[in-house]
Amino acid sequence: MNITEAKVKLVSDKADKLKAFCSITIDGEFVVRDIKVIEGPGGYFVAMPSRKLTDRCPSCGTKNHLRAAYCNDCGGSLRPDRVTHDEDGRAKLHADIAHPINSGCRDKIQRRVVEAYKAEIGTERKTEHAPHADSAATAGSEADTDDESGVESPAVPEPVPPSAEPAGESGAFTQGIY
Repeated sequence: MNITEAKVKLVSDKADKLKAFCSITIDGEFVVRDIKVIEGPGGYFVAMPSRKLTDRCPSCGTKNHLRAAYCNDCGGSLRPDRVTHDEDGRAKLHADIAHPINSGCRDKIQRRVVEAYKAEIGTERKTEHAPHADSAATAGSEADTDDESGVESPAVPEPVPPSAEPAGESGAFTQGIY
């Protein structure tokens, strides 16, 4: 198995343990989406895509998540013992959509996804601290001169924002046409 591409979409809430979603392409032919990058106590790890498990209301037949105490449709009470538990006694509330079969495959996916995530946060930090393109124009006399001739460029007047115009001078604004 060769992971030919890993695309990362960062999560906006920096304080959240969920750091990003990732899609991987395997052998240029198969895509797995919604792999989560999570920051845990031992570092970053990946969680494979899953879905919440549901069951049906005995009264009306509407699907409800297993943690629901009442039906989302009819409001009827749902049995609290509907949840199955795993070998460790934890409630089984999600089912994997896609997952690796062995630990070698999991390690390969985790290594590649975390590597792509770190590269993405590295590029994000570089763009956050990059100087603005117009900062060179206002930095000093070098930006004010023409590179070839050494002659100063003519000053371009700053446009006046519409709110700074005196009332009644611009017909477009007094007539309500934007």
